Amino acid sequence: MFDKILIANRGEIALRILRAAKELGIATVAVHSTADADAMHVKLADESVCIGPPPARDSYLNIPALLSACEITGAEAVHPGYGFLAENARFAEILAEHQIEFIGPKAEHIRLMGDKIEAKRTAKRLNIPCVPGSEGAIYTNEDAQQVAEEIGFPVLVKAASGGGGRGMKVARTADDLPNALATARSEAKAAFGDDAVYLEKYLDKPRHIEVQILGDGHGQAIHLGERDCSLQRRHQKVFEEGPSPALNSSQREEIGEICAAAMRELNYKGVGTIEFLYEDGRFYFIEMNTRIQVEHPVTEMITGFDLVNEQIKIAAGSPLCISQRDVILFGHAIECRINAEHPSSFRPSPGKIDYYHPPGGLGVRVDSAAYAGYTIPPYYDSLVGKLIVHGRTRTEALMRLRRSLDEFIVDGIDTTIPLFRTLVRNADIQNGIYDIHWLEKFLATGGLDIA
Repeated sequence: MFDKILIANRGEIALRILRAAKELGIATVAVHSTADADAMHVKLADESVCIGPPPARDSYLNIPALLSACEITGAEAVHPGYGFLAENARFAEILAEHQIEFIGPKAEHIRLMGDKIEAKRTAKRLNIPCVPGSEGAIYTNEDAQQVAEEIGFPVLVKAASGGGGRGMKVARTADDLPNALATARSEAKAAFGDDAVYLEKYLDKPRHIEVQILGDGHGQAIHLGERDCSLQRRHQKVFEEGPSPALNSSQREEIGEICAAAMRELNYKGVGTIEFLYEDGRFYFIEMNTRIQVEHPVTEMITGFDLVNEQIKIAAGSPLCISQRDVILFGHAIECRINAEHPSSFRPSPGKIDYYHPPGGLGVRVDSAAYAGYTIPPYYDSLVGKLIVHGRTRTEALMRLRRSLDEFIVDGIDTTIPLFRTLVRNADIQNGIYDIHWLEKFLATGGLDIA
């Protein structure tokens, strides 16, 4: 096992990693920008190193600074969390060149799944069901038109690199296609430095289902059920639950085993999430995330396994000590992402938190690095924290979530708590009848009226 790890991230995920490391008896090094000098993980770590000014490119994305921090502290491994360098294959390779372990997948798998076109080709080879679409990048409008006619409109133009909803445009007719291609290419170039795009069949009312997998890099891999992440705004997840109310046990086991078998063939190492669109009883692969997910607590609550703990042990060379028969899903869990944003306009709301009172009680978990007096900086993601609840049934979880949201107080900044208080009382949400377009339609029709 490692003696000391460096946490190359910030906010709630940095604190989450720190806690897992401490429970394993591992010393921790927190790195931070000057804007995060008062962050909770910095206060609680055994050591801390300032790695630069607020812009991420000068601090959390500054690989030489991170290497220097490892050298001066003697850190043997780096946990990247999510975002920043978590899916940067070159970073993993550079660490290996300096005899520092990357707590994550092999660089080859990060690179493979980071290229959405190659990821789809690999998924097909591994017998993972895929969305109909182009075999590779589309470079001309004429080629795009031919592919679109073959798979049928509407189609989705997607960036070959990156994610997070950028470089994604829908073309419902042939007339829409040229503009969708130009806009997607422009966004992809600006966001990822790569204007390559490809086409997929656009599904009208799909759900977003993701399967959590865990492998040891030596041919052993399992799945830990699925999460339903269909409530989204601008392709960003805001509300996640597991198990999905749309699946039955046989569907769950079938798609889970398909994913686990694929990861065994790849000799995949660490945690990962294979994401699908699901419509009319069929799954369609869209991408794989080769990192811990923001919504990983949902899986932890329904399985009882600490995914970050498992990440660290596998990176240290331990074989997978959980078998598929050990994975028994219990009850239902829901996560809400509480952001520093106005709940209806979604205008960012950085600033000082004057009063902070998280909810508690049986089956309630809050993953947050916030505290009274802490200032949410304007430079990074607006996530204040995550509220996760667990119940024996989905109905119990929803009632627990409703109670917890009413208890949750964050004064001094706007947050999205009022949005979730409205959603948890909505009949469609209570009945589990929603798809990936539901939330934006709800907001567009004035479902949330907050001044």
